Amino acid sequence: MNIRPFQIKDEATVIQLWIDCGLVVPQNNPQKDIERKLKVNPELFLVGEQDGEIVATCMAGYEGHRGWINYLAVSSKLQRKGLASKMMHHAEKLLAELGCPKINLQIRSSNTAVIDFYQSLGFSDDNVLSMGKRLEKDEL
Repeated sequence: MNIRPFQIKDEATVIQLWIDCGLVVPQNNPQKDIERKLKVNPELFLVGEQDGEIVATCMAGYEGHRGWINYLAVSSKLQRKGLASKMMHHAEKLLAELGCPKINLQIRSSNTAVIDFYQSLGFSDDNVLSMGKRLEKDEL
């Protein structure tokens, strides 16, 4: 798999991958998420290509204190083949090069398979409560 930065021509394919993987929820507009990401660390928005097809994504970020991972996705037909791990290792390398000391991510507590995956990569429960406040009310 070749990992490269996202390009605007990838948008429709990436959004369909996110939909297929169940990552698009009513409160998040994927087009707006992409638009916002392209304004901040666009080089950390990664796609994985195999045989000319986008099969994976990882949207990483770093604001100077902590790194974040969003939209890690792998095509359902290629899951459990190490592609998500490759995407994460690539994102971790880029974040480390920026001086990022720690990566945070959020997982729905009901998504036990994904929790197990991240634990296999060395992530652990920080025993914190994640809170949010939506500033944009009309996402979709």
